[in-house]
Amino acid sequence: MNMINCTNLSKCYSDKTALDNVSLSLEAGEPIALIGPNGAGKTTLMNVLCGYVRASHGSASVLGHPPGSAALHGRLSALPQDAQLDPRLSVGRQLRLFAALQKMGRVQATKDVDRVLELVDLSAAKNQAPAELSHGMRKRVAIAQSLLGNPEVVLLDEPTAGLDPVNVKSIRDLIVSSSRDTTFIVSSHNLDELEKFCTTVIHLDHGQLKDQVDLSAVREKGYLTIKLEQSNTSKIVEDLRNLPGVTDIEKKQQGAFAIRYDESTHPYFDQQLLKFLADNNQTYRHIIKGRTLEDQLFF
Repeated sequence: MNMINCTNLSKCYSDKTALDNVSLSLEAGEPIALIGPNGAGKTTLMNVLCGYVRASHGSASVLGHPPGSAALHGRLSALPQDAQLDPRLSVGRQLRLFAALQKMGRVQATKDVDRVLELVDLSAAKNQAPAELSHGMRKRVAIAQSLLGNPEVVLLDEPTAGLDPVNVKSIRDLIVSSSRDTTFIVSSHNLDELEKFCTTVIHLDHGQLKDQVDLSAVREKGYLTIKLEQSNTSKIVEDLRNLPGVTDIEKKQQGAFAIRYDESTHPYFDQQLLKFLADNNQTYRHIIKGRTLEDQLFF
């Protein structure tokens, strides 16, 4: 059974089509990225899957049940982008309230609140008011809320928006460490961040499904992306063009290039490239098998 199925899913408002005949099928497992420009339909898709709004046309199912079904209670969770904590209640008290709404008893709720706060490294903040916490800490509390009850599917809408690098890494590590039992669907504009932990990418634009990419498969297709340490790379690029197997070199940002090569005749081109760099005393910051997510989707 697929985790999520959408067939010709559409959502229309009076003056706008937010989703336009979206059909997709997602399996449980590694984190899934949901990307697209503002107004692409990402939040609307999440809202439909959660049962917050009804689709205008088409159908959707989550874990074999229609969105909003009582059968999904405790199995599906979501964190809206602008979710706020109640300023009147301490962190622990409001998390216990949300646990009670999942029909947990007092003892079970207390244990689960302690569990999720430990997951986000905020056990010490249980008795604090939200106003006493930083923006990043409040976001982590909100994510802890979405993990109450060990849901099978968690939808996170822009979970790292406006956060500093330390909190971004903390949330990324949390998602990765929790992915054994929970499938995360993460909406974000930060493609570099999503590429670090997602294996499937859903690309929406103007309400339509533009692409569904399996990164583990795409990365193996005749591309290497390299970023050199040197600022003046014109000479080295010309030498790279003359390497056996190279068919094209695409210049990206400063010092970065996507090298396209014939994988069928040069399956070990990465080793050939490393030898070339060593022989020419060239240093590099990183080499990626394939192209970046941004290049795969937009170029």
